[in-house]
Amino acid sequence: MALFHRKRTAAAGTGRATPDRATAVLDADPALAALTGDYTIDPAHSRIGFTVRHAMVTNVRGSFGTHEGTLHLDGADPARSTAAVDVTTASVDTGIADRDAHLRGTDFFDTDAFPLMTFRSTAAERVGGDTYRVTGDLTIKDVTRPLTIDLEFQGAATDVYGAERVGFEGSAEILRSDWGLTWNAALEAGGVMVSDKAKLTFDVSAVKAAA
Repeated sequence: MALFHRKRTAAAGTGRATPDRATAVLDADPALAALTGDYTIDPAHSRIGFTVRHAMVTNVRGSFGTHEGTLHLDGADPARSTAAVDVTTASVDTGIADRDAHLRGTDFFDTDAFPLMTFRSTAAERVGGDTYRVTGDLTIKDVTRPLTIDLEFQGAATDVYGAERVGFEGSAEILRSDWGLTWNAALEAGGVMVSDKAKLTFDVSAVKAAA
């Protein structure tokens, strides 16, 4: 089920259907248009995680247990949708206490000096079907660089408490060195302890604000 349906008009002289951006290019299904509004991310039912290659042979997975954020969904034009997320870096959790302490230290997130990493969207678009692309500014350790996240709309529902919810799942790949996370160690057999490439994952449930 697509969150938005694209309205198409014939291009002059071609007879072919093309997007008419001047008239908002999007014709929302009435049921889905009702999703327009402001949402708060529910941290108890959301996960912001990451995966990095370790010692060239396996993956380490972790997540950030403390985060908050807001979404604005526009049912008439997804380009007007926005997202803002704040993540507490000290909440990093890979399941190994010593490793988590290292990640909190100055070699990595330096959580005492930089307690938050943030994302602020600058653009949004529908790619096709239930897939959307959100571009924005990711800030880690006071370094801000663009990040593009591909998201799949998982649906909408009213929960047992009467709250309206939407769900999105997505991912993005980054080079951690772009944000100054450069610590590493060489392996005797060649290669390095931690890959530069990291995969970020997002599993988001958000609750609509009461009218």
